[in-house]
Formats: sequence, structure tokens, C-alpha cells
Amino acid sequence: MEKHSLQALAREQLERAGRASSGRSAATVYGGHEHILRQTLIALLAGHSLSEHENPGEATVQVLHGRVRLTAADNAWEGRDGALIVVPQSTHALEAIEDSVVLLTVAKHK
Repeated sequence: MEKHSLQALAREQLERAGRASSGRSAATVYGGHEHILRQTLIALLAGHSLSEHENPGEATVQVLHGRVRLTAADNAWEGRDGALIVVPQSTHALEAIEDSVVLLTVAKHK
């Protein structure tokens, strides 16, 4: 069994994002390419984003810190600490309104 402190990992990823020219940092917490389930901690500094991309499976974004906006076509959802956003099965993007850390959970389609 593995145990992780999401709060400690979130602080670490925000520090890394602050040093990165992209304004973002990410680390896989669980899973990977060989698994169906994958959880990734993503830190984004305010004003930075993950540009539009496809959804590889069912996915959620849990906001651990900050405030983000997820957009897909003409729809947008905002979330802050504690929010859980279900990612639509379409091209979408994620933008940090404030310095933010999210836990992205994806169950890939086989």
C-alpha cells in the first residue's frame, strides 16, 4: 500500500511551477500508461493553462488549492478549493485564475 500527502505534493508542485518558464508542473500520484486509472497532481500559476486537448477517457478535476476554469466549446466551469469538476468528453482546456493545484483523475478508455 502506498500513502501520499496531497498537501505536501501540492506545495512541492507549486514551487516547481514557480521556477518553470511554463508556469506549470505535474507529477503522477498513481497509475501510469500501463494502468486504466491515472491520478496526476498539476500545479498552474495564475494566468497559465493547459491548452485545448482531447479527453483520453472519463476524467475529473478536483481543485486542491486556488481557482481554475475548465472550458469546452462554449461552456465554462469554475472551481475553487474543494470543487470537483467532471471533464466533458470533448476537447477542453484548463486555466488557472489564481495559483492553483488540481488532482486530475482519468480512467482511460480501452
